[in-house]
Amino acid sequence: MISKLLIANRGEIACRIIRTAREMGIATVAVYSDADAKALHVRQADEAVHIGPSPAAESYLVGEKIIAAAKETGAEAIHPGYGFLSENAGFAQAVIEAGLIWVGPKPSSIDAMGLKDAAKKLMREAGVPVTPGYEGEDQSVERLKLEADAIGYPVLIKAVAGGGGKGMRKVDKAEDFEASLESCRREAKASFSNDEVLLEKWITSPRHIEVQVFGDSHGNVVHLFERDCSLQRRHQKVIEEAPAPGMDEATREEICAAAVRAAKAVDYEGAGTIEFIADASEGLRADRIFFMEMNTRLQVEHPVTEEITGVDLVEWQLRVASGEPIPLKQEELSINGWAIEARLYAEDPAKGFLPSTGRLEVLNLRHCRRVDTGVEEGDEISPFYDPMVAKLITWKINRNAAIEAMIEASAEVECYPVKTNAWFLKRLLSSDAFAEGEFDTSYIGSNLDTLIDPPVPSEMLLSRAKRRVDTFYLEMDDPYYEQQAYRQGMSGFRLNSERRTATRVLVSGVEETVSKIGFIHSKHEDHWPSSDEFVLFEDGASFEVAKFRERGTGHASAADGAILAPMPGKVIAVDVAEGDAVTAGQRLMVLEAMKMEHALTAPFDGTVTELSASEGGQVQVEAVLCVVEPNEE
Repeated sequence: MISKLLIANRGEIACRIIRTAREMGIATVAVYSDADAKALHVRQADEAVHIGPSPAAESYLVGEKIIAAAKETGAEAIHPGYGFLSENAGFAQAVIEAGLIWVGPKPSSIDAMGLKDAAKKLMREAGVPVTPGYEGEDQSVERLKLEADAIGYPVLIKAVAGGGGKGMRKVDKAEDFEASLESCRREAKASFSNDEVLLEKWITSPRHIEVQVFGDSHGNVVHLFERDCSLQRRHQKVIEEAPAPGMDEATREEICAAAVRAAKAVDYEGAGTIEFIADASEGLRADRIFFMEMNTRLQVEHPVTEEITGVDLVEWQLRVASGEPIPLKQEELSINGWAIEARLYAEDPAKGFLPSTGRLEVLNLRHCRRVDTGVEEGDEISPFYDPMVAKLITWKINRNAAIEAMIEASAEVECYPVKTNAWFLKRLLSSDAFAEGEFDTSYIGSNLDTLIDPPVPSEMLLSRAKRRVDTFYLEMDDPYYEQQAYRQGMSGFRLNSERRTATRVLVSGVEETVSKIGFIHSKHEDHWPSSDEFVLFEDGASFEVAKFRERGTGHASAADGAILAPMPGKVIAVDVAEGDAVTAGQRLMVLEAMKMEHALTAPFDGTVTELSASEGGQVQVEAVLCVVEPNEE
C-alpha cells in the first residue's frame, strides 16, 4: 500500500482525497500556488510544497514542478484529482517514468478516450451506440459548415479535447455557425491547447446519464450504476443525482453493460465515467441512449455514487493503484436509497452568474448529510480558479425525501459578502419539473428568467430587520440611546414617547417600511461595518440591512455608456476601436475570468468614444473598459 501521497490539485478536490488518505493511514503532500498559500488543503495536508505563481498555467499545470515536489518530499505516488492534469496522458507517463505511482488509468487509456472523435470511432467498434455527427480530420471552416448543414440544426460543436463544459457551443441556425465555431475554438485552445472540434446532432429532449466504472490491473471491470446530471447551465453540471429518475431495470442493465464494454475496450484501470446522452422524448429507453465521451478520472459528482453504494471511490483508487484487485465483485454491488449533489458556486445568478470573489466573512453550511469543500469561514475565494465553494450532498431512502433534504440544505446556506447561487439552487430544486423528474438539459436555460429573478425579503425577514434597527435606535428606557439617536440625526425622537410602529429600512439598497416585530433566529447576523448596519440570511440569500437615511442629490455616478468590468479578469478579445459606430447588443469585447468567457455588449446604439481595454490586458472589477455615447435622437 502507498505510504505517502502527493495530491496534484487544490481546493475541495484535494481536501476530499486527504480525508480518505488519512483514514487509510497514508501521509499526504499538498502543492500550492501563491494564491493558495493559506488554503484549507494546505492546512490539512501533512506537508505542503509551493509550486509557483497564482495562474494555474504557472503552477498546477506545470507537471515538472509537481513531480519535483513528489521527489523532494519522498512521496511514492501522485493523485491528480479531477481537472488540471488529471486527463493528461503525457503527465501520467512522466509520473510513471519518474518511478512514481500514478493514481489513475494507464496513459494509453487516457489517450484512447482523450480525443472525442477517436473515442467515438473506438466505441462504435466496441458495440457502444454513439450520437450521429462528424469527427473528420478536415477542420476547415468550410467543411465543418457543410457537415453542420448536412446534420441539420441545431447542432453541437464540441472541442475534441474538451471537458467540464468548456469548448462547447449549441448552434441553432446556419448564420450563427461561424461565430460560434470561432468562440468554441478560442476557448478550447485556451483550456486544452487544442482547437480541433467535432460536430454532433443536438438531441432535442436530452438527458445526461453517466455510468461510474472501475477497473483494475487484474482484468476486472465493474460498474457502480448510473447518475443523472441533466440539470446544467452552459454545459456545466449544477445538480446531480443517483440513481437516475425514470430509469427502469432493463434500461439500466443495458446502459451499464455498454459502459463496461467501453471501459474494457481501452483496458481501463481505476475510476472512470462513461457519459451518455439520452433522447428522453418518450422516457428513458435503451435504444435512445448514445455514448458521448469517457472521463478518464474521478468525477466531481462521485459522492452521489458513494452515497448509494456505500463505496469510498478514492479508497478504491488508492488500492487499485497499489496493485490490489477491486474490493467488490459486480454481484456484491447494489443501490441503496437516493442521493443528490448540488454545486454551491461563488456567483451571483441575478447578475448573469458573474463570479464573486473575496473573503468569506460568513460561511455556514448546515442541514446537509455531507459537505465537500475546500474553504472555511475566513478563507478567500480567488479569481484564479473555479468558483466552487462546496458540494452539498444529501442521502435519503427515496427521491422525494432526498429532494426535501437538499432544499433545506440550500435554504440554510449563509455566506457573506461573497455571493452564492444557494437561493437559485433552492428555487431549482423546488420546481415541479424537478420533483416530477420531467426535465432535460435545456430546463435551466428555458426557465432562466424565473429561476434568476432576484430574491425579495419576506415579511418575516423585514420584521427581523425592524427589530434589529429598533433595538439599536429606540431603547426608550435608557438616556444613552437618546444621545445615540441625537448623534444619528433622528428628528422627532423623544424619551418615554410612544414607540413607533413603523420603521424605514434599506434592505439590499431598497427602501422598505415595516411595522411588525418578529424574532431573530439566524446564527449569523453580523455587524458590518458599524453596529447599525448588518446582514440577514433567508432561503440561501443574504440581505444587507441599514437604517434608512434621506440622501442628497449630489452623488456622482458613472455615465450610462460606461462599460465596466463586472469582475477581475483578462481581456481576451476586443472587437471595436475608438470612433466605431455600434448597435445595441453588439459585442464590444470578451473578458475571461474563472475559466469562463463573458461577452460585454453595447447598451444602446452609439459611438465608442473611449477605449482603455486592450487584448491580453488584466483588469480589475468595475474598471472602465470603454465608453459608448448614445446617438442623438
